[in-house]
Amino acid sequence: MRAVVVRTTGGPEVVEVIDRPVPEPGIAEVRIKVRAASLNPADAAVRAGFFGAPPAGGVGLGWDVAGVVDAVGPAVALPVGAPVIALVQGTLLPVKGQAEYVVVGVSAVAPAPAGIAPELAATIPLNGLTAAQSLELLGLEAGATVLITGAAGAVGGYAVQLAGRLGLTVIATGSAADEALVRDDFGAQVYLAKGGGLGAAVREHVPDGVDGVLDTAMLGGAALPALRDGGVFVTTRIDAMPRPERGIRVRLTSVGADASRLTTLSDLAASGRITPRVAATYPLEEAATAHARLAAGGLRGRVVLVS
Repeated sequence: MRAVVVRTTGGPEVVEVIDRPVPEPGIAEVRIKVRAASLNPADAAVRAGFFGAPPAGGVGLGWDVAGVVDAVGPAVALPVGAPVIALVQGTLLPVKGQAEYVVVGVSAVAPAPAGIAPELAATIPLNGLTAAQSLELLGLEAGATVLITGAAGAVGGYAVQLAGRLGLTVIATGSAADEALVRDDFGAQVYLAKGGGLGAAVREHVPDGVDGVLDTAMLGGAALPALRDGGVFVTTRIDAMPRPERGIRVRLTSVGADASRLTTLSDLAASGRITPRVAATYPLEEAATAHARLAAGGLRGRVVLVS
């Protein structure tokens, strides 16, 4: 089968499509025939060597997929042919989601959202779970205020919509061009175009500071002035964790497989209550070109490989 790998660190030019053996599922595993696999910044981090040099033989790319069940282990009840989405967890594996087939644990698999094309469905697992698990880390009750940075991004967009469903008052930040999207489509109550002092801008609306910050834009310490004393700050990257101050609790999201929560996200997408977005699609053979598009930035939605 064809699989996307990197065998050395570098730019998008090191991304290759090579032949790998078709993987076999273990006792509680599922083999998925991949229809679509999205590209994420985590893939770029692997390619650039953020997690270390690739092992001998190379490392696969791709954290999330949409496809159909192709084979199952003896402890799995999923029917062959069922449409599914899945989180492909792990950083230095020989085969990941950007391949013709991938094997994952059954705890990482959920039914695909009905009526949603595979390329859209493939944007849900990593980004949707990151948003949902980050909001859980915040631990805010309905009626609390939350600042979500990077609110038009893939994780930020899901986070704004999920926060609204939790009854939180959402203050969102991003570029001026994204205000209508984030306010009208995603449901943020307040939108602040980036630039200037974020803390002062937030405190014009919430004088004592917000109860929580979900920092998907990696602002780090620059977002702390918006947070009240004793509030909670959650980031999705370890290199964007600020030093705690004023009793603020700083937490890092480490996304994990969760079939139940992924099923909920799938249902929300199917009913139109969260919005998957695709910026561009490429065939699997053009993986290097797709990764170059990811590296160029400026995307609203994910780049997706289809096969």
